[in-house]
Amino acid sequence: MKVSDTCIYCASPLYHLKEGYVKCSQCKKKYSPVRISQIKTLIQLFSNDENALEASKSLNVTYVTVSKYYQKFRHLCAEYCENQYNIHRTNESQYEEYLYIEKSKRNNKSAIFDSHNFLTFSYGEKVYTLLMPSLGMFKQQFLEDNLEGVYYKEFSKFMRMSKIIKISEHDNAITKFWHYFEQFITPFKGVSNEHFPYYLKEAEFKFNTPKQRRAEIIEVLYFKSNG
Repeated sequence: MKVSDTCIYCASPLYHLKEGYVKCSQCKKKYSPVRISQIKTLIQLFSNDENALEASKSLNVTYVTVSKYYQKFRHLCAEYCENQYNIHRTNESQYEEYLYIEKSKRNNKSAIFDSHNFLTFSYGEKVYTLLMPSLGMFKQQFLEDNLEGVYYKEFSKFMRMSKIIKISEHDNAITKFWHYFEQFITPFKGVSNEHFPYYLKEAEFKFNTPKQRRAEIIEVLYFKSNG
């Protein structure tokens, strides 16, 4: 065996083993460079907004495998966004409330309970999102009391306000993010309540981070978390 290159986890010299694996001289981790290359490619595809199905086809990897990696990347994005906001936020941060519901459900009165309500804070040209409790827990009671129409009416008012915002000249970081989020989330054609917070944080991360830096940041976070 020979020593060359550096460990992806701790940057120490590597031993190259006969079966194609490498072993770190310091942290003693043993791994396949081919697998590491594949993970880096997945990170690049994720950073470039390539969806999991397209990525699985281009790499000839199962969709389930790619989805698991993508979900891990979203968790890392959420952690990164949290840290960045805590480091860089100022006392002058502004925030606005946003109510999101899938376009296909917007004319269904009872679907108001499937909406996602989140606050959007701005700090400089960046944003931070905070998901609020779901109305889903109240759905059955309001349907039984025939009060879903009340909530639908309020939602309709919000939609009119949203349209006014979109055509106005009021274009700060918060409204820019709302426009970006609507474009980002639509292609997924429905995201479960369980996974929605992480898609929201993915959008926040990508909105705040220049495209050319996304993969670099996620790579560092991924291999650090697995080190």
